[in-house]
Amino acid sequence: MARVNWTAEPWHESEMLECAMVVPETPNTSTFTFRAPSGAWFDYEPGQFITLDLPVPGGNVQRTYTISSSPSRPLSISLTVKAQSDSIGTRWMLDHLKPGMKIRAWGPAGIFSFRRHQADKYLFISAGSGITPMMSMTTWAWDSGEMPDITFVHSARRPSEIIFRERLEQFANRVPGLQLRFTVEKPDPFRAWNGYQGRLNQIMLGLMAPDYLEREVFCCGPEPFMASVREMLISLGYDMERYHQESFGLAVASEAEAPALDDVVLDDAARSEITFTASGVTQSCAETDTVLAVAKRAGLNIPSGCTFGLCGTCKVKKTAGEVHMVHNGGISDDDIEAGYILACCSNPMGKVSVEI
Repeated sequence: MARVNWTAEPWHESEMLECAMVVPETPNTSTFTFRAPSGAWFDYEPGQFITLDLPVPGGNVQRTYTISSSPSRPLSISLTVKAQSDSIGTRWMLDHLKPGMKIRAWGPAGIFSFRRHQADKYLFISAGSGITPMMSMTTWAWDSGEMPDITFVHSARRPSEIIFRERLEQFANRVPGLQLRFTVEKPDPFRAWNGYQGRLNQIMLGLMAPDYLEREVFCCGPEPFMASVREMLISLGYDMERYHQESFGLAVASEAEAPALDDVVLDDAARSEITFTASGVTQSCAETDTVLAVAKRAGLNIPSGCTFGLCGTCKVKKTAGEVHMVHNGGISDDDIEAGYILACCSNPMGKVSVEI
C-alpha cells in the first residue's frame, strides 16, 4: 500500500499527474484516476475542471475535462471522459492512456459549483457525460454527512449508457435527500425499463420535480440540450437568476468569461398581430399570448386537447412570420420544417399569418 504523505502541499497548477487507474464505465466512456507523483493532495470545488496536455499523433493538444471525483476525497483526482465520433484527445486517452503514464495538467478552474450558490433545494439536470460535475457535487454532499435536498435528473440514449448509475443508486438507497430521475431515448434490448422514456420536456420535468420553482438549478450537457432546458424553464416562469450551466464546448474559468445567454424571453408589453387567412380575421395581441388563445378571443375554433404541446391536436399551418414554440413532443421536426406549429404553445413574434 502506498504511504500517504500528510505533510505534502496541495497540488499546484501545471504539475505532472500520474495515471493510477482506468475504469470502464459505459461504451466509449472511462474514468481515469490520477495521483500527484509529488505526493500532493487535491483541493478544488466540486464541479470544477482541469486541462490536460495530451500527446496525440501530429502534436500535443490541450483538452479540458470536468472533475468527476470530489475534493472530499483528496488523495486522487478522477476524470470521466466520453469519446464522440470526432474526438481526438479523448479517443487517445481511451486507446492509449494506461496506469503509470504521466500527463501534464493545469487547474483546477471553473465557476460551476453548488458550493458557490447555497440553497435548501437543488435540481441537477444533465445529459450524457454532462453528468460528471453533478457526480462530483453529489459525492461532496454525500461525504459531508448532511445530504441536502437534491433532485437529480439525467438523460441518456439507453439505460446501459447512464454513467455512474449504480453509484448514484447506492447513494439514493441510503439517504432521503437524493431523488434520482432518469429518462432514456429507448430501452436496451431484452431488458425491462420502468423509468421515463423520451426527450425531457415540461410535463416530464413537472412530474420529476414538482417543486422545481423552489430549487437552484444546475445544468450540464450538449448545447442543444441545455438550450431546450432553458426554454422549458423560461416558459414555466422559473427565475433564471437561479439557473447555472456548464458548457461542453466552452470551459468558463471566471464570471467575466461566462457567455451571455441569448434566450427568447417573452415580453407582455410587446405587441404582435395574427392574421387568420382563411377567416379573413386580423387580431392584435401581446407577445405572451398563444395563437390558440388569440383565435378563441376572435371567435375562431382551433381544435385542441392538452394545451401543453403534447397531443398535437392544435397543429396548424403558419404561412408567414415567426413564432416562439416550446412544445412537449406533439409535433415532428418534419412538420416544423414544413411550416406547421402547435397553436397552444406558439407565441407570435411580430406579424404572423396562420391558415385558419
